[in-house]
Amino acid sequence: MSGTGRRQDEVRRMLEGPHPPVPAGLAASAAERGARLLRRRRALRRLWVLALVAAVTAFTVWALTVRPWETPPAETTPVEGW
Repeated sequence: MSGTGRRQDEVRRMLEGPHPPVPAGLAASAAERGARLLRRRRALRRLWVLALVAAVTAFTVWALTVRPWETPPAETTPVEGW
C-alpha cells in the first residue's frame, strides 16, 4: 500500500472512532468573538473614512485660502527709464 493510501486509511479510522467531547458554549463563544471582530473592523473602517474625509477637507480649505496655483505678486517693482 502506498503512503497516500495508508494516510487515508488512518484518517478514516480517526473519523470513524469516538469523537472527543466539545464544550457546551463553544459555538456561542465563537459567534460572540466573530461578532466582536466584525464590530472592531467596522469601527476601524469608519475611523479611516473619517480621517480621509478630514484630510480632504483640510486640503481643500488650505488650497482655497492659499491658492497655490496663482503666481505670487512680484516683490520688486519694475524700474522704468534706465
